[in-house]
Amino acid sequence: MAEWSDRAISLGLRRFGETGAILEVFAREQGKRRGMVHGGASRTKRAPMQPGNTLQITWKARADDSLGYFTAESENERAAIYMSDGVALSGLSALSELLAAALPEGEAKPALYDAAETVLDLLGNEEVWPALFIRWELGLLTMMGYGLDLSACAVSGGNDGLTHVSPRSGRAVRGSEAGDYLDRLLPLPQFLIDSTAPVTPVDIHHGFRLTGHFLAERLFADL
Repeated sequence: MAEWSDRAISLGLRRFGETGAILEVFAREQGKRRGMVHGGASRTKRAPMQPGNTLQITWKARADDSLGYFTAESENERAAIYMSDGVALSGLSALSELLAAALPEGEAKPALYDAAETVLDLLGNEEVWPALFIRWELGLLTMMGYGLDLSACAVSGGNDGLTHVSPRSGRAVRGSEAGDYLDRLLPLPQFLIDSTAPVTPVDIHHGFRLTGHFLAERLFADL
């Protein structure tokens, strides 16, 4: 009999049979895993297992490569907490969907897990979470092997005056040295390279455009 217990973020729940459900989680020490939940289709059991919630789970199976069964106890029901905040709820759903789509099965990524919980806990603070979410997406790209290089200009090697990112190489560029290619580059929000820089709505727009491009063109293009 194989068995383990861990802290986990719910990534999704789907009905299985008349009363059961299959739960997908991102566990801190076990990575992305799936398991059956007896009675998981019931309203009482389903609510704590909504995407973005944190659970204390125990998994049991006859063998390590079996689907197995989860028992789950609620640790943090964020989906209920953010129910009246549509923007926060959208962030919760987006983060859960990114993890579900990007992570391989069974690979522990505790640093990514801890960062994800931090973002999820701050989704109620609209002045903080958008910039934090963008940084988290950059971290996700890095941990999955698709990190950007924002340390120096791809053209000159200088590390000041960086204003854009090449959509092909993922390297920072000085706009003043981009020449005719400037309009092909992605704007680089300054808060991503300077922790003291203010964060404006335009920066947030550019930040999500930046991470969205590389998530689509690098990470998900290879999946």
